[in-house]
Amino acid sequence: MLMLLPRPLYPGRLIRRYQRFIADVELDNGTHVTAHCPNSGSMKGCAAPGSPVLLSVSENPKRRFKYTWELVFAEGNWVGINTGLPNRLVREGIEKDIITELRGYPTIRPEVRYGEKSRIDLLLVAPSGLCYVEVKNVTLVEGKTALFPDAVTTRGQKHLRELMAVVRRGERGVIFFVVQRGDGVSVAPADNIDAEYGRLLRLATESGVEVLAYQARITPEEILLTHRVPVTL
Repeated sequence: MLMLLPRPLYPGRLIRRYQRFIADVELDNGTHVTAHCPNSGSMKGCAAPGSPVLLSVSENPKRRFKYTWELVFAEGNWVGINTGLPNRLVREGIEKDIITELRGYPTIRPEVRYGEKSRIDLLLVAPSGLCYVEVKNVTLVEGKTALFPDAVTTRGQKHLRELMAVVRRGERGVIFFVVQRGDGVSVAPADNIDAEYGRLLRLATESGVEVLAYQARITPEEILLTHRVPVTL
């Protein structure tokens, strides 16, 4: 399942990432630019100064920064750091019948309000019922295991509690991990980073929340959602 990245992409090297959403980059032509970083996590292992990066460009004159950081080359892999892409990948995977575990839902609604002032990433609708899908981008890999989260996430903890509430009222709840790099062969909670998230994830699965994880192959041209990977709890 293919998603083309924005064209053109501009190569450079990371100078620094700061204030979470800002990155300074030296382009290959020697120009220094400031780019938007579409990732609120710590980006552990993906933000080392000097790392090769690829930036897209927006023509929107209202944007503060016209460049957006899309990919970083880390530990021999291109890594997709844009957290806005996994939702699109999962939606297209459902629509094209690639994600077999989520078949049978003719209607997909993004960003639907639910829970406590939250929005579910994807609400799947069928005559048989509803399926709430919360999508998470995974970029941290240690020893071939993709770990989530890469920083303490009270928001992510809240999402797990809300999915458990969805299941309690008889609907389907799914937490979906997209591994945006090629070297993570399984997914596990990063207990050493956020022990409470790991505890809640295990409790959620015991309560009937489904956990799915798929790996994406990343190149400078495209992102390909390839196959399901196991989740170790």
